Amino acid sequence: MPAIVIIPSRYASSRFPGKPLCLLSGKPMIRHVYERAREARLVQDVFVATDNKLIYDTVEGFGGKAIMTSEAHPSGTDRIAEAVEKLQATGYRLQATDIIVNVQGDEPMIHPQMIDDVISLMDDERASMGTLAKRIENITEAIDPNIVKVVFNAEGFALYFSRSPIPYHRDEWKDLRHLTVHGSRLTVFKHIGIYAYREDVLLSLSKLPSTKLEEIEKLEQLRALEKGFRIKVKETGFETIGVDTPMDLERVERCLSISL
Repeated sequence: MPAIVIIPSRYASSRFPGKPLCLLSGKPMIRHVYERAREARLVQDVFVATDNKLIYDTVEGFGGKAIMTSEAHPSGTDRIAEAVEKLQATGYRLQATDIIVNVQGDEPMIHPQMIDDVISLMDDERASMGTLAKRIENITEAIDPNIVKVVFNAEGFALYFSRSPIPYHRDEWKDLRHLTVHGSRLTVFKHIGIYAYREDVLLSLSKLPSTKLEEIEKLEQLRALEKGFRIKVKETGFETIGVDTPMDLERVERCLSISL
């Protein structure tokens, strides 16, 4: 099935304004994300959906494709949905079964194989969406509310996403304060924030109101679960480093210098 990547990229991040344009190894961060997406074998096209003219001009300047979107979108899903509607309005061929991949604009080290993997999940016709998860290897990550956890059933369909440590290891985790990094045999997975949607599912989700669980946990993927959409999950061995602060940028810069 045809698959396109749309990278939501807004300028006014509360913790790190302008981060898509910050330089990493001489290139703006958004270019690293774009070029890695282009390397995925199953992707036929890549676009950046942005609310900022500087980001738009930067992407167009290095030969990429950009779409201007509203500043008012509360989530990347909403921004991507507007980008899809604008593509359709220009005559770009998109059908209800085509696959749209949401690759976060602050993931400059995303591996192209991760994109191919999430697209492949949509071969299962029961799946409305696909995403990835990585096994957590230490208790620090398991209890960190900034790291989203996911549990899924034997067929790989998501049951729940949470900022809490799920599933809760009742017998081992009686007192989380006394657990060491290597003090527990973990069966906990963190959610990797890359999504594949069928085109009609994406547009439907963007028009639905937020849900109770979504508002409680501040996780937009819970809207999909609460509304009955099925999210298929694949375990990945790849690690990503999201950039939320200037300190994260320094960490990624060090990793890039090693890989280069």
